[in-house]
Amino acid sequence: MFLKPILALSVLALASCATIAPPAPKGTVDHVVVLWLKRPGNAGDRKAVMQAADELRSIPGIRFLDYGTALPSNRPVVDDSFDVAFVMRFDSAAALEAYEKNPAHVKKIETVLKPLAGKILVYDVTR
Repeated sequence: MFLKPILALSVLALASCATIAPPAPKGTVDHVVVLWLKRPGNAGDRKAVMQAADELRSIPGIRFLDYGTALPSNRPVVDDSFDVAFVMRFDSAAALEAYEKNPAHVKKIETVLKPLAGKILVYDVTR
């Protein structure tokens, strides 16, 4: 009688543990790109920028790539004024440097980001 509820709770507890990613290995680099469009809020421009990010996934060295839009917030420490942000992970600073020089990346900067973005901030974080 008590076995089924205990088993169910155990499965739920283990399942929640499995969804937490382990810490990144030492030396990895997270590359965070935050951008504001020249035409803030423009859905077509936002879509073009996110599509460009999808096309970068094939570049060697990228271990993780995700993107999204600002989550509105009333908290004073949160800057929700940007249009799109990317988070990427690389195994090392050298892998990030190789990505930055990759012709496909350079082309997307020239043909998509520069024409559409009014402001770009980049944060590189290493562990």
